[in-house]
Amino acid sequence: MWTVTLAATCVLALAAVVGAASFQTDVVKALETSKNLYVATKRKDGSMSARAPIWFMYDGNAVYFSTAPESHKAKRIAKGSPLYVWVGAENGPHFVCNAELVRDPAVAAMMAPVYDKKYWISWLGFFRPRPDRVQAGKTVIVKVVPAE
Repeated sequence: MWTVTLAATCVLALAAVVGAASFQTDVVKALETSKNLYVATKRKDGSMSARAPIWFMYDGNAVYFSTAPESHKAKRIAKGSPLYVWVGAENGPHFVCNAELVRDPAVAAMMAPVYDKKYWISWLGFFRPRPDRVQAGKTVIVKVVPAE
């Protein structure tokens, strides 16, 4: 019986991996080498917001960045706005996706050492995602995955 369960689990896991969306090749290459993203959201009137440069972490599957929960970005993402993303430059590889707000301090803890390696000022303790700020509700993490 356990072999049938194990086999079914393996098939479902494989189907999830095969069916999972991924970023386009040019986007992946840029994510692996770039220090900045430029992001915009859709305003209530349907126009696109100004592009804002942000720091980010790419883990091979998703992109993460932090923002203030009261920022226009966070409020619009919470309401379902698409996220417009340019990688590396305002005219860099581009994609549109939905993003989700994450309030898990463990995600900020995962991001901090990556920021420390990528951004020298983070190594000094500035502008690094901090679990205590996420826990206190002062920072929210934005998780970006490819559109399916």
